[in-house]
Amino acid sequence: MISDNTSSGPTPAGATGLPTRWVSARVTGPSMFPTVRHGDRLLVARVRPGDPVRTGEVVLARFPSRPELLVVKRVRRAVPGGHWVEGDNPLVTDDSRAFGPAVVLGRVVCRAWPRPGRLRSALASPG
Repeated sequence: MISDNTSSGPTPAGATGLPTRWVSARVTGPSMFPTVRHGDRLLVARVRPGDPVRTGEVVLARFPSRPELLVVKRVRRAVPGGHWVEGDNPLVTDDSRAFGPAVVLGRVVCRAWPRPGRLRSALASPG
């Protein structure tokens, strides 16, 4: 889950888009551990409708069924209505397993703080 409200403006699936090309997001919760951790600051690049999103990418997304919930998850596959996204921590299920397909709003480019660096684009052994 993301604690910053980085959104405004409608997007096709009824979700809410990002207001600028680049946004910063602060992670809350353990759903993407060990890739990102609670408190990490991420740099996110906006994804426009029609932009390709690859399996394995870490993204910022919303669920049409829960538009108030802004999450960082890993794309598993494209599905009707958006993308199937899951967290890297299999014990936390605040992802497509609970809320269905997600609309990808942005691509996580890197962690800006506290351990700056790029994120892995895919898990070593997808779950």
